[in-house]
Amino acid sequence: MTTTAERIADQIRARIRSGELAVGEPVPSTRRIVADHGVAMATASRVLEALRRDGLVEVRRGVGTVVAAGAASAGGAANAPTVDDVVRLAMATADAEGLGGLSVRRIATDLGIPTMSLYRYVRGREELLTRMLDTVYAESPLPDPLPDGWRARAETCARTLWGAFQLHPWAAHVMSMTRPQVVPHGLAHTEAMLGAFDGIPGRPLDIDTRMHLAVSVFQLVRGLGVSIEPAVLARRDDGLTDEEWMDRTLPDLKAAADRRKFPHLAVATATEVDLTLDSLFEFGLARLLDGYAAFLGDQKGLPHVR
Repeated sequence: MTTTAERIADQIRARIRSGELAVGEPVPSTRRIVADHGVAMATASRVLEALRRDGLVEVRRGVGTVVAAGAASAGGAANAPTVDDVVRLAMATADAEGLGGLSVRRIATDLGIPTMSLYRYVRGREELLTRMLDTVYAESPLPDPLPDGWRARAETCARTLWGAFQLHPWAAHVMSMTRPQVVPHGLAHTEAMLGAFDGIPGRPLDIDTRMHLAVSVFQLVRGLGVSIEPAVLARRDDGLTDEEWMDRTLPDLKAAADRRKFPHLAVATATEVDLTLDSLFEFGLARLLDGYAAFLGDQKGLPHVR
């Protein structure tokens, strides 16, 4: 799975390969990386270390970290960007700024090539987004072998996708449930979910039913996943954690929740409720699969304690 440091390093590699950062020119310092990407100093240090291992940068006394003289021979500025360079840079941009900061023109500019040249790599923004989504799936493979039992397999598929959406907060917005994109690395996820509901003792299911069961799980994950990017961007914009924001907002909410009109809401605002995207995911997934167990007539699929 690609780490944050590796994604930022990919973005700088693309700038070196495109010639935007020429031999001898400084690359972003650790402080610059921290400021631009909102990461810890240790992560920024790992970015520069990865570039040094690749032979793309070197440290010069009194100057700092610059593009190394051997960068071209190491696959640097002398080479035109590849499709993977384009996709990786687009993903790094979306990770840092959200989908709103992503455009074909922006990626071409960051690569140091004319906008029209980018269409040699992708036909447009939609194809770029599809390739990005496929890469997200490629970075989040399912375990092999998958666990036994329909419920364990469904949980594994759901949690793997949830983890991918947390790593790339924009990905849930790209994933379409009504016009699903052809993403080769995502086929394994769909196949695993369909297989989870095949061969259940005493309850043979046709493919129509299994498809509805599978897609409903994906929809739960995707539906919650679209809230991840706005939450991440909001925290970056105002510097508040979700808990800090709620602490500021709660007095106004309590004042608005008149106990005579909203008695249940008044109790909720007066009680410390641990409600997060993660808790909603876990609760929603558990209750959905509880319903599946009842539908399938599988008492073993119901948890003993929940």
